[in-house]
Amino acid sequence: MKIIKPKRLGKGDLIGIISPASSSDDILKVESGVRYLEKNGYKVEVGKNVGRYHGYLAGDDSLRLNDLHYMFKKKEVKAIICIRGGYGSPRLLDKIDYKLIKNNPKIFVGYSDITALNMAFFEKAGLITFNGPMVSVDFSDEVSLFTEENFWKILTSNKKLGRITLPNNDKLFQLAKGNTTGRIIGGNLALLASLQGTNYFPNLNDKILFLEDVGELPFRIDRMFNQLRLSNVFNQIKGIVLGAFIDCHETDPLKKTLTLGEVVDDYLSKLKIPVVYNFPNGHLKDIITIPNGIKIKLNASRSFIEYLEGAVS
Repeated sequence: MKIIKPKRLGKGDLIGIISPASSSDDILKVESGVRYLEKNGYKVEVGKNVGRYHGYLAGDDSLRLNDLHYMFKKKEVKAIICIRGGYGSPRLLDKIDYKLIKNNPKIFVGYSDITALNMAFFEKAGLITFNGPMVSVDFSDEVSLFTEENFWKILTSNKKLGRITLPNNDKLFQLAKGNTTGRIIGGNLALLASLQGTNYFPNLNDKILFLEDVGELPFRIDRMFNQLRLSNVFNQIKGIVLGAFIDCHETDPLKKTLTLGEVVDDYLSKLKIPVVYNFPNGHLKDIITIPNGIKIKLNASRSFIEYLEGAVS
């Protein structure tokens, strides 16, 4: 498969804003996010569908799909950033024109439910996408200086980012030792699990798998890790990077449960590949953008990750 890097973003470029999953609960957050992008020197076009509601979806499938196709078709649009995750992206996968995506490669940014689109774009079009900040979640209100600094650096420069420095002098923790190089790919664990058995699940041979999640109790994390195990994923990949697992703890003291740590340890600590956790990506304020498909070095023994190439051309 030919891997395609989108063109880097320049000041004054047009950024398209879409809602392929759910709508923002507060339209003012969208407006705040748009102002942030404009303040940083970019033009913004908001998709026609943004602000619609169809139950938990941001409009029906055809409306959300139209916005996605429109932004990829429009030559002036150089980057597409999603409003938020929520739910709905997987419903679009068999309706997307992947030839259009491949012929019009652009920066595409989102995480959580947007993982479904990121994986499909990489698998079907070879497009490098970005697990990065979203408009109404990360670019409204007070924006993290850490998040924005590395985000704009990754999108505007074709130079490699190099060794990653974590916020607040945090450290990566080793779960299984070793070091390796490979292409990093992944995102939300629940979304990846839901794609297994479909044509949109990425080829993970020799990849470094990134995983994060939110609001999943330990028994559900257990179920999803077991699905990856039974699908032979852990024997295909070269390493694992765990991001943030937010609100994934049992809060009822009367419930018998394994802890999140015990579940993770059960499945990952005995693997013969390097595994680290505490990488700042996921449902956090301070996040490091992950370009799906770039080569990285993962050194679990010395607790560092290095981006070995730029993500844009």
